[in-house]
Amino acid sequence: MAKIKLTKRELKSQRDALKQFQRYLPTLQLKKQQLQLEILQQDLTLETRKQALFKKKQAIDLWIGLLSERAVDLGSHLLPRKIITHSKNIAGTDISVFDGIEFDPEEYDLFVAPLWIDAAIEAFKAVIILSREISMIEQGIVILRQELRITAQRVNLFEKVKIPEAEENIRLIKIYIGDQMANAVGRCKIAKRKIEELVSAGGAA
Repeated sequence: MAKIKLTKRELKSQRDALKQFQRYLPTLQLKKQQLQLEILQQDLTLETRKQALFKKKQAIDLWIGLLSERAVDLGSHLLPRKIITHSKNIAGTDISVFDGIEFDPEEYDLFVAPLWIDAAIEAFKAVIILSREISMIEQGIVILRQELRITAQRVNLFEKVKIPEAEENIRLIKIYIGDQMANAVGRCKIAKRKIEELVSAGGAA
């Protein structure tokens, strides 16, 4: 703890600081709760999307077999043209939220392409979309966890250091000022008694 000045001015400064800490702490605590809740929700969404991706990958096993039989190349039909996102603010922290992917339009010869090609393209697109969404959710969780760590550190700093320190400083200053006032009163009484004694002695003379 840094050495403080035992003065009335310092007492006011410490009281002002304490009020500021106590006013700011609930805001930090609320931010911490909001971040924790959002991380929980994002974790649940992530798990749901991962399960969906697993099922989609299982479903396209059929298309993998057909592709090998017909030597069909779907790569040109699965090129993302635009990834659509928007920004979401959670307790002052921005993360990107996945909205979807726009693909280049499919162009192929209907007379040459197999009948199942449309369904295969859609199945592979679904895998690409889910994979991209999962990646973005994971990135958002990393950002939120980092902000939660910083916020939790600040909450602990205020709760365990700044507020107790200010309270202790105020207590010490008040004790010192109280002692000084008591000493001053004592000195006044002594001085008064001496004056009275001198007056009494002069009157007796």
